[in-house]
Amino acid sequence: MILNIIYFCLILTNNLRRFVLKFSVGVNTFVKRQVKGSGKTFCKDLSFEEIAKHASHQLTKGAFRKGYRKGVLLVRVSKTLTKSFVCPIIKINDKTKFEAKVTKRRIDEESYIQLKALNGNPIKTDNVDLILYHHDILKETNENETSAEWELISFHAIPIGLDDLPMGPVTMMRNQLELSGGTKGNYTSYEWAKSVDFWQKYCFLK
Repeated sequence: MILNIIYFCLILTNNLRRFVLKFSVGVNTFVKRQVKGSGKTFCKDLSFEEIAKHASHQLTKGAFRKGYRKGVLLVRVSKTLTKSFVCPIIKINDKTKFEAKVTKRRIDEESYIQLKALNGNPIKTDNVDLILYHHDILKETNENETSAEWELISFHAIPIGLDDLPMGPVTMMRNQLELSGGTKGNYTSYEWAKSVDFWQKYCFLK
């Protein structure tokens, strides 16, 4: 009888460990670029660790959808926290001024032309997606940094009136050609067209 109880407890503990690990989210250093003044979506009053914890909570609730490939998830932030994220995107018009420069995100990546708007009013944030990569996906390029099942790679504020935020063409190119800094992926002609069309109408504010 006692052995049966011990065996049951061991099974229960093991299942609980698996459940917790399944929804665990670590913080990858790549996301730490997203701070005020970076020209990217940033969070005003939550730490990266708190954002990762929220992502874990949303995973358990099923508040996510699949990303561009298996092992990538887009976790929707709770409406109660949406106001904490700032969307640096403006809608382009004939008065928009731009700055173009050659840059790179990481030392080992190829340089690319980055375009930023110099004027315009940021669009109000309606939703926020947290981008999570599975441990196995990151391991493909030796970019896994924690023991968590998932790692927070990025987060995107989605402007009001839009359902989602299309991936940028440069990121898609880096992924599909499997260049340094990219994560293997293939896109349809429609996805390419949708991305180019969107980023001809909207731009990140410097």
